[in-house]
Amino acid sequence: MNIYVGNLDFKVDEDDLKSVFEEYGSVSEVKIIKDKFSGRSKGFGFVTMNDSAEAKKAMGELNGATYENREMVVNEAREKTESNNRSNNFRSNNRSNDRSNDRSNDRRRY
Repeated sequence: MNIYVGNLDFKVDEDDLKSVFEEYGSVSEVKIIKDKFSGRSKGFGFVTMNDSAEAKKAMGELNGATYENREMVVNEAREKTESNNRSNNFRSNNRSNDRSNDRSNDRRRY
């Protein structure tokens, strides 16, 4: 089961998070999401546990728990969908709607 873990202190690394979740069972993967430019943690990550019962127990007990002076948000991760991809909100992929090269309404005088 893939688990979302949010509101993490920026100093928390993957080993720290793994040790917290291993108290509830076997952890197969841990990923802290980092800024691609600075490399700094974004304050959230994902933990994968193969046993659903262990994962649910971890989610129930860790959601709202304090770790490194921060109240963690822990719940089942949702699958990434097209609508979660923000890049589509900024620019149309349809060039026919792109008016940036349309000079018919250009009011500049030369």
